[in-house]
This record gives sequence, C-alpha cells and structure tokens, in this order.
Amino acid sequence: MWRDVPLRTSYDVVIVGGGVHGLACAYYLATNHGITDVAVLDKGYLGGGGSGRNTAIVRSNYLTPEGVAFYDRSLALYNTMAVDLNINVMFSRRGHMTLAHTDSALRTMRWRAEVNKLQDIDSDVIGPDEVKRLAPSLDVSPGARYPILGALHHPPGGIVRHDAVVWGYARGADHRGVELHQKTEVLDILVEGGDGPDGKGPGGTVTGVRTSRGDISAPIVVNCTAGWATLISDMAGVALPISTRPLQAAVTEPVKVFLPTVVVSGSLHVYVSQTDRGELVFGASVDPFNTYNIRGSLEFTEELAGHVLELMPSISRMRLLRQWSGLCDMTPDYSPIMGFTPVDGFLCDVGWGTYGFKAGPVSGEQMAEAIATGRTPKLIEPFPLSRFAAGDLVGEKGAAAVGH
Repeated sequence: MWRDVPLRTSYDVVIVGGGVHGLACAYYLATNHGITDVAVLDKGYLGGGGSGRNTAIVRSNYLTPEGVAFYDRSLALYNTMAVDLNINVMFSRRGHMTLAHTDSALRTMRWRAEVNKLQDIDSDVIGPDEVKRLAPSLDVSPGARYPILGALHHPPGGIVRHDAVVWGYARGADHRGVELHQKTEVLDILVEGGDGPDGKGPGGTVTGVRTSRGDISAPIVVNCTAGWATLISDMAGVALPISTRPLQAAVTEPVKVFLPTVVVSGSLHVYVSQTDRGELVFGASVDPFNTYNIRGSLEFTEELAGHVLELMPSISRMRLLRQWSGLCDMTPDYSPIMGFTPVDGFLCDVGWGTYGFKAGPVSGEQMAEAIATGRTPKLIEPFPLSRFAAGDLVGEKGAAAVGH
C-alpha cells in the first residue's frame, strides 16, 4: 500500500510518530498545501502504537465549546473519509450514549447537552425508557445496583475500523510523495542556540533529528508520539506537563448483534460497543499509575467484567477472548497540547489521553495548516503549551475521562 524507500539525509518536514496523527498531518500537508518533502518516522510499524490499540469510537459531544468545535470537525472528516481516501474505513454511525446513575451525573449530562446544542451538535438527554429502546440489553429497572436515571444521547457518534484509517492516510500520503519510514527510531532532536546548558530549550532552533539509521537535517520537526511524547520533547529541551499511563481494553467472542449503540458509564468507568462481526469491545479508564508497561492485568479484567454485568446481566455466559493495553499521554486538563513551542521549528501534537483516535483527522488537518502558514489555526488556538503557565486551562475531564 506504500513504498519502501531509502532514508535521505534532508527533508523539509520530519514527523515523529507513524500513527493516525502523524500520517494525517503528512497527508494534509501534501493534499492541502502541496508540501511533499516530508518524512514520517516510526520506531516500530505504522499504526503500532495507540492507533492500533484503541477501541475506535468517534464522537463530538464534549464539554467545552472549544472541544466540541474541534471534535465536530474531526467527525465531519470521518464521515467523508471513505471517499476522500478511497478506502472502506467501515464507519458505522451507531449513536453514543453516556449513562447517568446519579442526580449529579444527570446534571452533568444536561450541562453537556446544552453546550452541544449551542454548537449545533445533535445531542440531548433522554430518560430510562428511551435508553431501553435504544439498548434493550441494558438493565434500567429501579432495583439495579446502579440505576440508570437517563443518558446523554449523541446520534452522530459511532465506530470506525482503526487499521483502515491508518492504512488510508499512509497510502494517500505515499501516493503524493511523502516518505514513510518504519523501524526508524528517533534518538535525539538536534537544536541549536537554546537557553539550556546543552544549547537546547527555549530560544533554540531545530536543525534536524538523529535516528537509528543516521542524522536527518530538517527545519521543522513535529512530535506526534502519544504516550512517548515527553521523551521526544525532552530531546528538544521542551518540558511537557504530561504523565503516561496505560489504558486497557478487551474483546469477547462474536455473537449475534444485539447492542446497536455505543454505551458509556462514567460512574462505573466502563464503555462497550459491538463490532459488525459481533464482538463486544470493552474499555475502562486509565490505570491509576504512571508507567510505560503495557501488560494487561487480572485486576482490570475482573473489575471490567463486574461493571459490564451490572449494566447487562444477560451477557454473563459470554467468553472474553483477549485483552490489550496502550499508552495514554494525560495532561492536567484532559485537553491536548498542539502547535508551536518555545523551540523554533519544533511543534507538538500530543496530550490526547484516551481520545486521540477520534481527533486524528482534524489534528492532522490543523497541524498541516500551522506548518504550511506559520500561524496557529483557529481550531487549535485554545490548546497551546503556554496555557498551563497562564492558567488558561480547557477542562475536559467531565467529558473525556471515560468518554472514548
């Protein structure tokens, strides 16, 4: 689907990270701006990080006006992606339902619904009867341990085949002249003139990258490495307020489709959807510790299964086939860090936490515009690194902690 070409010693743009964000950025640089002297570097294989380890849910019913506008643009790009990339990405509009089990949770759902409506997003609060109609397998009885008082219903939400998205962007970028280099690890970011003792940091200028296959000169380097974001940024002398935590997920054996919508419970820290093949895909919130270890745990499986059965007791005899884990780059306000940094020529598209996949298309589009024009596009203006020092946070925890 893409070429295997020799690594050159110079490019106009080097993108570190061959997931959906890095590939989308390369694709839109070539498609929208005619910039094709671009290299995408990945120490493993394309889509081998978070892009291949997520649960492929897309939506735009976030909590802040800035987040809603941003993710709505991404959802629009997903809706036309099959045609734009000429590949079946298996986008399935299922609807996205966030359950409320308490009065306070129901108030939060109404808050989110009103923010969504003001941004012209199709989102509303529904009662238990409508929840039951949309997802008959859910237990909405008053005697349930966690009674369902209502839900935030977002009809445009759905699921996408994550591998197809990666392949589509990779093939599209390659066909336009972008070079994709797998098994190419970045060992250092080359910076000159910085204020730090090693000549890096604020005030410096990027001159290229050092890789496991040799040095590359480039005036622009973009960090799209998700869970490894701080390691790459530290190489340039740019400190990021990000902690890396594992996020686990699991899948069952396939059965006849009975769950037509995506179901999320923030109170129970669980979400579930059913694929076209019939598997139930489950996930939870990030593990409560920092690590680069992505091994699964029995504790996660037991807790996840217990909470899912509290929502849908009828699936108790289904068999869990496998579980996996990925790395999440968590910021203090659960919003990303995008755009330019104090090091000239070094840009970041990181800090996505548990919701990076759904943001891939719009992130690539907006980062490509920033690179091509030298200006910060309006959609990503709320997400600069400088907001943490200024205290101008974009608090998305209420919509993103287990939102997926």
